[in-house]
Amino acid sequence: MSFYTYIARCNDNSLYTGYCKNLKDRKNKHNLGKGAKYTKYRRPIKIVYFEKFETKIEAINKERQIKKYSKIQKENLINKPR
Repeated sequence: MSFYTYIARCNDNSLYTGYCKNLKDRKNKHNLGKGAKYTKYRRPIKIVYFEKFETKIEAINKERQIKKYSKIQKENLINKPR
């Protein structure tokens, strides 16, 4: 089973970081308002960056690392060619 760490851009141009098993389902649930309490103010989202991992621990560790980044560092990560 694979896990993903992602960065999503919200309608207010803020960046949201998380991890999940299925990116499409996570995006749909977020856009329907099923998630954190603030999601109704930050819909819709667009997945702008993701990485795939084999274990949940790897995905969680990457998410924690990205959450420590400044907005400029996140933008650089998003715009970096793969």
